[in-house]
Amino acid sequence: MRTLPLAFALCLSSHVAFAQEPFHETLTSTAESVNDEIWSADSRQVTPNCEHDWSITKETLRGGRQEGVDIITVDNGVMQIVLCPTRGMGILKVTSGDLQLKWDSPVKEVVNPQFVNLASRGGLGWLEGFNEFLCRCGLENNGHPGTDKFINNVGDEAEMELTLHGKIANIPASKVEVVVDRKPPFALRVKGQVYESFLFGPKLQLQTELVVLPGENTFQLNDTITNKGAQEQEFQLLYHANFGSPLLAAGAEVLVPTHNVTPFNDHAAAGMKNWSKYEGPTAGFVEQVYLLKPKADHNGHTMALLVNRATAQAASIGWSIKQLPYLTVWKNTGAAADGYVTGIEPGTNYPNNRSVEREAGRVPKLAPGESREMTLTFGLHSGGNAVEAAINQITVLQMSGQGIDSPNSTTTPRQ
Repeated sequence: MRTLPLAFALCLSSHVAFAQEPFHETLTSTAESVNDEIWSADSRQVTPNCEHDWSITKETLRGGRQEGVDIITVDNGVMQIVLCPTRGMGILKVTSGDLQLKWDSPVKEVVNPQFVNLASRGGLGWLEGFNEFLCRCGLENNGHPGTDKFINNVGDEAEMELTLHGKIANIPASKVEVVVDRKPPFALRVKGQVYESFLFGPKLQLQTELVVLPGENTFQLNDTITNKGAQEQEFQLLYHANFGSPLLAAGAEVLVPTHNVTPFNDHAAAGMKNWSKYEGPTAGFVEQVYLLKPKADHNGHTMALLVNRATAQAASIGWSIKQLPYLTVWKNTGAAADGYVTGIEPGTNYPNNRSVEREAGRVPKLAPGESREMTLTFGLHSGGNAVEAAINQITVLQMSGQGIDSPNSTTTPRQ
């Protein structure tokens, strides 16, 4: 196990200039053939003047289909965030007291991507490893599996079978770094690089950064997608944030400032009257999906809120509709054993097959070397006053919010 020596912390006071430089550690680097299996750092060693205790630890899981999976736990003193570099830098769960951002998936292990066959069950193999709180869907494609067109290696138009939600959540990070500011507010950062690239195909890089401050109940994701190739490249990105019990329960509600809501299919249309409200676990429930066009403030900022008034708890996601114009709400309130969960999913598109989204003008492109940034802020709200304050933010956006007028802003149900 590699930990920071106590002597390092004791000598900080005699090296003031050095102490102002951020602490930096590379945990994984394919370029340097480095991958620490066990590692830790904490406030006592790195930021002894910080009033909040914090720690960052890394471990490697063993046994079953989770063999070799790396996880990193960031504890900022009031909240614990568990990331998985092996699964595309996804977030397994977030815990703050009795408020948890997670769900109880039938998939119990943190599955190593080497055991996932994305093409199985008609392109639904992505579900073999799906149990995170937050996973990214993309980058070449996301949404429903099925046939789409592409240009092959000899320059001809050909057909390919897309798999559910793409590949990025099943690609291990090539580089993982921890950076901690030694000066207030002592920001804790975990950075990762994930590559989705191959010859005669996309050459896309995901750079992701999780940022959290000690003692705070919010955290931020800063992502950058870059086309590393020499030709224009389509891309798609959807943030699949998944909430289960105890936050999700009978009577819970999702609140979104929105221009309109469109059911994904006829089955979802049948539940349109109560699209924002949730039942308790119901055996045999068939998933319902709703497509939203969010409203935002004059800067383009919007938010969505899952609220449980009975427990006075809520969770929020904030983002810019300039970066992620579309929102999908996935309701899957089946029996607990089958996966009782809802998804709140900001994205560059809706989760139709890419061919449908392209026809609707919702598949963005990156020029050679071009990058696109995405920033999301997640908040945990406990207590009546905190929950009401979050609800009021939604109300204000609904009453005064704006949208972005563009030819690709209309909803298109699944085809």
